[in-house]
Amino acid sequence: MSKLRFAARSGHALGPTDAMERPNPAHLLLEEKCSYCPGSKCCTYFTQEVPTPRSKLDFDNLLWQIAHRDTQLFKDEGKWYLLINNPCTHLQPDGRCGIYATRPQACRAHSNEYCELDAPAEDGFDLFFPDYDALLAYCQRRFKRWP
Repeated sequence: MSKLRFAARSGHALGPTDAMERPNPAHLLLEEKCSYCPGSKCCTYFTQEVPTPRSKLDFDNLLWQIAHRDTQLFKDEGKWYLLINNPCTHLQPDGRCGIYATRPQACRAHSNEYCELDAPAEDGFDLFFPDYDALLAYCQRRFKRWP
């Protein structure tokens, strides 16, 4: 099951972030979880669905995209996504949202019921390509003659 697709942040102050002090996420109320998230992880990237790649040209285009700094690729529940690691410009140094009262609908709709405080998102992906070399290796395995 997909872990995250949109970023959101509660207006609560951050709680302890030291691993020794951080409680088990399963024991937190939903409204408490964001205040214990180190680094406000869900606000540091966004994803964009891309058409399912089928041909060499499709994968070559994905290689071009993932060659850009802070860009990754994953497949989840049969769909493909670019993951762009780029923090929200409204994320405050204390981890709170600077526009919480007027945040976009994507942020409002985000649920933290199961989030990266529970487990890293990539643990649930069907495929995950953290960089160009990982996707290139996959392409070389998938196609007998690459390029």
